[in-house]
Amino acid sequence: MDSLIAAAARSLAAGDPLAALNRVALRNDAPALALRGIAMAQLGELVRARTLVRSAARAFGPKAAAAHARCIVAEAEIALAARDLNWPAKKLEAARKTLEARGDMVNAALARYIEARRFLLIGRLAEAEHVLAGIDPAPLPTALQATHELAAACIAIRRLQAKAARTALARAGGAARRAGIPALTAEIQGVADALNAPAARLIERGKESLITLEQLEAVQASKALIIDACRHGVRNAHMAVWLARRPVLFMLARLLGRAWPEDVPRDRLIERAFRTRHPDESHRARLRVEIGRLRALLRPLADILATRRGFALAPAGAAGVLVLERPSEEKHAAVLALLADGGPWSSSALAMALGVGQRTMQRTLEALAAAGKVHSLGHGRARRWTTPPVPDFTTILLLPAVLSRD
Repeated sequence: MDSLIAAAARSLAAGDPLAALNRVALRNDAPALALRGIAMAQLGELVRARTLVRSAARAFGPKAAAAHARCIVAEAEIALAARDLNWPAKKLEAARKTLEARGDMVNAALARYIEARRFLLIGRLAEAEHVLAGIDPAPLPTALQATHELAAACIAIRRLQAKAARTALARAGGAARRAGIPALTAEIQGVADALNAPAARLIERGKESLITLEQLEAVQASKALIIDACRHGVRNAHMAVWLARRPVLFMLARLLGRAWPEDVPRDRLIERAFRTRHPDESHRARLRVEIGRLRALLRPLADILATRRGFALAPAGAAGVLVLERPSEEKHAAVLALLADGGPWSSSALAMALGVGQRTMQRTLEALAAAGKVHSLGHGRARRWTTPPVPDFTTILLLPAVLSRD
């Protein structure tokens, strides 16, 4: 490795992409192409970065197996930063095995972290936890130690474990400060800010209040009957009934929970659940059928009593009824919550993360764009969506610092 490549690699490892570009911007050999690609990624030019890294991989070729594998890992990380979740996971796994066989344990660990972060983005927490458990961060550079703790904190937040999340974030912050990489420190601070923000809206006996993750964790451990509008389920301390695929039944349960201990008039239930302002006898007949279905599903948890003017919820042995809703009643709050991480998302990645069709997601994004709530970058397959304003940093992980010929 020549001195310019070595100096550029050190600059990238320290989070200084401009210094790296000053050394290799005019070079087109394989190591320089790879380093230029990583520098462009750290500056947020993800499309150009991906092109450069792919060119470097071709230039290295199969004879330089380790360098070729590092380029694959770098491309996978750029795809993750661009929220392109459809890149081939098997290709990354093959690159990781090549790096392990060649003794490059740092970049092999980075490949595992990319895999774990991808699982996190699409909500597969068990797989993310399994990948993370297989990595020992102690011998790794401090930047990757920060990445490890950050991933652990994100898993804890998703599992509503506030204390564990704060502990992991504290360790991540310490490692990031020792690494001295501003983008990594900024990302950790962003997660900490999200942890301190309202996590849900609690409705109890008609009164609403915003609660933090710590308070939400306490609510989850209570003996009350919980109607969870964030996860579309009804549960208590012993069991849960999930109604994500039964939106009418969940809307009825939600309305009954919000009104508890009072009843809800039939016309009100029909208007909200069936989306009509002019109920007739056919709607009332359908309401009786749907209430019967809901009563059968909730029988171990609660009963639904008919009253003179409507229906009322009667929890079975619970300490009360609590309704959890998103902090904002925005129609597309789930989409905005994903975009709030600051990264540019593709419509296919958003659709995958939320479990909806891609065309449905495209219509949602177009509606949000018309309302000025999201912006798009690029065109065609390279089009990405983000919340305004566009962030300064979009690459969130440490990219490989050294890509040399074998």
